[in-house]
Amino acid sequence: MKQGDAEYLSALDGTMEILRRWAREGRTDGWYKSLSEELKAKGHNVHYRGLIISLLLGDACRRDSQGLEPMLSSIVILKATGRPAGQFFELAKGAPFYRTVAEWTWEREHSRDFARYRER
Repeated sequence: MKQGDAEYLSALDGTMEILRRWAREGRTDGWYKSLSEELKAKGHNVHYRGLIISLLLGDACRRDSQGLEPMLSSIVILKATGRPAGQFFELAKGAPFYRTVAEWTWEREHSRDFARYRER
């Protein structure tokens, strides 16, 4: 699987579906490994510690948000820390998100995601 190929785009669609469902459900146990397992059940072999899952989560954020909306991957967390991996915070700083103000926190982003999808 490579970013942009048909298999990747299919996995991205699956990722979006899973994350939106998790957000609607208000899941607080959305671990990277759980996402990997759900993707595997859909026929997408994406390891939870690999580059592809990071790329999928970044692309899911960019597909779901034009910058002002909450970043959908904020709900995917490391089991050990209860927070997203460092790649999430790097993504948050760049275009189109620019989450650089001191008042921004991942916890608020996380809550905004849940609120956004519960309203739908």
